[in-house]
Amino acid sequence: MAAIHLLDNETINKIAAGEVIENPRSIVKELIENSIDAGADEITVEIKNGGKSLIRITDNGKGIERDQVENAFKRHCTSKISSSDDLNSLLTLGFRGEALASIAAVSRVELITRTNDDIYGLKMKIDGGEIILKEDVGCPVGTTVAVTDLFYNVPARKKFLRSDTSESSNINEIVVSLALSKEYISFKYINNNYVAFRTPKTDNFINTISSLYEKDLYNSLLKVDYKGDVVSITGYTTNLNYYRGNRKQQVVFVNGRFIKHRRMSFFVEAAYNTLLPKNKYPACFLKIEIPPSLVDVNVHPAKTEIRFQNEEMVLNEVKRAVYSALHSINIMKE
Repeated sequence: MAAIHLLDNETINKIAAGEVIENPRSIVKELIENSIDAGADEITVEIKNGGKSLIRITDNGKGIERDQVENAFKRHCTSKISSSDDLNSLLTLGFRGEALASIAAVSRVELITRTNDDIYGLKMKIDGGEIILKEDVGCPVGTTVAVTDLFYNVPARKKFLRSDTSESSNINEIVVSLALSKEYISFKYINNNYVAFRTPKTDNFINTISSLYEKDLYNSLLKVDYKGDVVSITGYTTNLNYYRGNRKQQVVFVNGRFIKHRRMSFFVEAAYNTLLPKNKYPACFLKIEIPPSLVDVNVHPAKTEIRFQNEEMVLNEVKRAVYSALHSINIMKE
C-alpha cells in the first residue's frame, strides 16, 4: 500500500486552481468581479486568441495597498469577509480568496496597481505562482491585471481548451452579463485589437441593454417591476413577437450577482404558458433582490450557482413578475 503523504504547495495550488479556473472565461469573470468590488466605474477587458495568450483587465477602482499586494495572491486571503458569519450578509461578488492565487498558479501574471494615497504604483510579475519582479512604476489610480500563457505549466488542462472562436464566445457572454449587472459602470471590450462593444455609464438599465443587443429585442421589451413580501424583481422581459431557439438571452442577477439557475428559466417560460411557438424561448433581464441571509452563494468556486432558502417561493415570485409584465396594458419602457 502506498504511503500517505502531504502534497507540496505547488501541486496543491494547481489542483485548487482547477476548481476555480476552468477556462479563460473563468479568469475574466473573477477579475471583473474584483474590479467591481474595488469600486470601479470604468472597466476595460482585452483578450487575444480567446484569452489563451492574453487577458487584460484594467479598472479605475481604488487599487490595492502596496503592502497587501502579495497577500492578494495567497490562497484564502481576502478583504471581503472575516468569518463564516459574514456569508449571511455578503454584499461583495468575491469572498473566497482563491481567484488571484489560482490564476497565478497556472499562468504568467503581471499586476500594476496604485491607490489614491500613493505617489507611485506597484508592478508585480508572477510566473507559475512565484514572484519574479516587484518594482515601483508610474500609473493611474486603479488596477491592471494581465494574464498570459494560460495553463502553460498544466498541459493536461491546456489541451482541453476549445478553439479561439469558442473561448472568445464564452468570454463575450460573461462580459455582456457582467456589464448588464452594473449599468453604472462603463465597460469596454476589446477582442484581438477590435473594440467589440462599449457600454455607457447610466442610471437606466435599458440604456445598457440597448448598447448590447439588436433593435428588435429592444423594441420588444416589457418592463418588470414586482414587489413581493420578501423578494423584489425588476428588469425586462420580451413580448410575444420576440423569441429565440435557445436561452442565451435569459440573464438573471440575484443581489447584483450573475447566476445560472436552470429551474428559474422554466418558471420564466411558464409565465408565457403556450403563447410562444414550441421550442422557442423569450429573452429576459431580471434583477432579483432578496435578503442575503436567504441565499447561499457559497455553493461552488465559480460562484454562479446559488441556493435559495425557500426556492419554490422565489421561483413562483419570478413567474408572477414575468406574468404581470406580459399581461400589463402599460408596456412603456420607462
